[in-house]
Amino acid sequence: MRRHFFALLPILFFVLSCQTVPITGRQQLSIVPSDTLMSMSFTEYDDFLKKHEVIADTKDAKMVGRVGRNIRRAVEQYFADHNMSDHIAGYRWEFHLVKDDAINAWCMPGGKVVVYTGILPLADGEEGLAVVMGHEISHAIAKHGNERMSQGLVAQMGGMALSVALAEKSQETRDLFMTAFGVGSQVGILLPYSRIQESEADRLGLIFMAMAGYDPREAAGFWKRMASAKKGTSVPEFLSTHPADNKRIADIEKLLPEAMGYYQK
Repeated sequence: MRRHFFALLPILFFVLSCQTVPITGRQQLSIVPSDTLMSMSFTEYDDFLKKHEVIADTKDAKMVGRVGRNIRRAVEQYFADHNMSDHIAGYRWEFHLVKDDAINAWCMPGGKVVVYTGILPLADGEEGLAVVMGHEISHAIAKHGNERMSQGLVAQMGGMALSVALAEKSQETRDLFMTAFGVGSQVGILLPYSRIQESEADRLGLIFMAMAGYDPREAAGFWKRMASAKKGTSVPEFLSTHPADNKRIADIEKLLPEAMGYYQK
């Protein structure tokens, strides 16, 4: 009897550690408490901004803020309409443009968004930027970073509780956090986004940008430009976790009818 009990422990652990991704309904591993993760996010975000050149009061910076605020309202409206506002409770939204030639953007838990100047030429305007920011915000909304960090804690630290990991392996835990949320030069090497996570972020991102008043049909064009960028001598950092290929573009086009149902100019 005891042997059977211990054999069931991994299954019990997985079941108790699962949560549901909004809209898609997929079950995902989540062993990191949201409030702890949110606290880490706010600290790491502030630290990142102190170490990088933040651009403010320019046309591009204002565009980043405007797109971010529009998508924020769409996200909040969607969750309010579905009686799920508690899913984004505690969010302290921020949108910043950072001077960096890397083709990259990311969103930490709690709505902490950074867009790099290097991605703006490929965004090619406000609607293209809405594709980028909608996609990255959707990764956070779907708690993909939490999922990846949970997977990392299981794989690299044997399922160690985050509080213990922070106390005993603070640097390793910090590195795991930064990688899980797409920050830094090691993006995609240790914990690349899975195809399932990418598809979820594509779907949610299209819905949110459409609700924000941006034409979701722009998404296919943006990812085609990203696919062309991938053909260069070096793979853009943004693409190390965001594969831009013909299948992805075809899948996005299949998602457009659903997204267009949310679109209002």
